[in-house]
Amino acid sequence: MTTVTRLAGVVLAAGQGKRLNSARPKVLHPLGGRPLVEYAVQAVGAATGSTPLLVVGPDSAEVRAALGDRAGYAVQPEALGTADAVRQSRAQLQGRCDALLVSYADMPLLRPETLRALVAAQAGNAGPLTLLSLRSARRGDFGRVVRDGAGRAQAVVEAAQATPEQLQIAEVNVGAYCINADWLWPALERLPLSPKGEYYLTDLVGLAASEGQAVASVTIEDEDEVVGINNRAQLAEAEAALRRRINTRWMLAGVTLADPATTYIEPGVELGPDTVVLPNTHILGRSQVGAECVLGPNTIVRDTTIGDRCRVECSVLEGAWLAEDVSIGPFGHLRQGARLERGVHMGNFGEVKNSTLGPGVKMGHFSYVGDAALGPEVNVGAGTITCNFDGVRKNKTVIGEGAFIGSDTLLVAPVSVGQGARTGAGAVVTRDVAAGKTVVGMPARPIDARPKGSRNQDDA
Repeated sequence: MTTVTRLAGVVLAAGQGKRLNSARPKVLHPLGGRPLVEYAVQAVGAATGSTPLLVVGPDSAEVRAALGDRAGYAVQPEALGTADAVRQSRAQLQGRCDALLVSYADMPLLRPETLRALVAAQAGNAGPLTLLSLRSARRGDFGRVVRDGAGRAQAVVEAAQATPEQLQIAEVNVGAYCINADWLWPALERLPLSPKGEYYLTDLVGLAASEGQAVASVTIEDEDEVVGINNRAQLAEAEAALRRRINTRWMLAGVTLADPATTYIEPGVELGPDTVVLPNTHILGRSQVGAECVLGPNTIVRDTTIGDRCRVECSVLEGAWLAEDVSIGPFGHLRQGARLERGVHMGNFGEVKNSTLGPGVKMGHFSYVGDAALGPEVNVGAGTITCNFDGVRKNKTVIGEGAFIGSDTLLVAPVSVGQGARTGAGAVVTRDVAAGKTVVGMPARPIDARPKGSRNQDDA
C-alpha cells in the first residue's frame, strides 16, 4: 500500500496545438470565457491542496502571464513526449513528494472529485501507479487499456500503434495518473523511444506490469469529463459539455432555464433562486444575479451585478450595477459604470454609461445618459442626450430630484438641472437650471410660470 502524505500536482501544457491552426498557444484558447489551462490547474490544485507545477514549452511567456503565481513552472526544451515532460518536473519535486498527480491542460473538464478518487485509489494500491479510464466506443483516438485474463492492466496502447483487435477494446485511457514518486523517477529513464521519436507516459503501465507490480484504475462515469482538445471541433464539444454541466447545476439550485440549449452561463456567474433565464441569453464573467429576476430573451449580461426582482429584456449590460426592482429594455444598453438604483425603468433604445440613475428614475426610450448623476424620480423624455464629451474631456451632468427633462433635450455638459426643474421639448441646455425653473428653446432660457393661454410682450 502506498503512503501518500505529500502529494504534488503536475499539469502538462507544453503541446503546441498545431491542429488548432492558431497563433495563440493551445492552452490559452478560451472555454467558457477562460483559458483551457485554468480549469486543469484549478482541478489539480483542488485535488492536491497545493499549487500545481505546469510543464510548458520554451515559448511560454503568454501562458505564464495568463496564470501568474497560480502555478509553478518547469520547461520542456524539446517536444519529446509526455514522459519527457514529466521528467522536467524532477528537479523541483524529487524528494519533496511521495506521489505525483499528473493531468493534461487540454483536458479541462476533469473534476476535482474525480482526481481525488484517483489519489485515493493509489493510496490503497500496492503497486506504483493508478490510471484513469473510461469505457466508451466514441473515443477512438484514445489509447486502449489492455488487460490480461484476470483483468489486470498490462499496457496502454496508443490508437496509432494498436492492432485491429486492440482497437475493439472499449476501455480507453483518459491520461490522468497518480504515481509513486520513488518508483517514477528511475522508471522514466527506462522507457523506450516510441516510433514517433517520443517517450510516452503511457508506457509506464507496461513497465510496471512487466515488473509484476499492480496497476490500479479508476473508471470514470461521465464521458463529458474526458473531452480532450486538439482541434476546434473538440473545443466546441467541450464548450457544449461545460454548458450542460453549468446549466444543470443552476437548474438543480432553483433557477429556471427556459431552453438550456440556448442558454450560456460562464463558470464565474452567480444566480439567485427563482430567477428565470429565457432563450439566447448570455451571462458572462463575474456577473451576479439576484432572486426572482427575469433575464432575456436575447440578452447579454457581462461582469454586472443585478439585484432581486429585476427584468432585463433583449438588452446588453456590461460592467453595470442594478439595485432591486429595476426593469430594462427591450434593446437597452448599460455600459461600464452604469448604476441604476431601486425601481429605475429604462425602456427601449436607451443607453447609460458611467452614470447613476437614482431611485424611481424613468428613462422611457431613445435616450443617452453618460457621465451623469440623476436624482430620485427624475423623468427623462424620449430623445434626451447628455452631451458629455467636448473633444478633450468627459464632462458631468447633474439632475436634481423630481426634475422633468422634455423630449429631445440636449444637456451640454458640464451642466446641472435643479430639483423639480423642467426643460421643454427640444431644449438645448448650456447653462445651469435653478431648482423649480422651466427652460425652453435653443439655447434654453427660463420662462415664467403663467396661466394656460396667457401672453406677454415677447409673445407678440
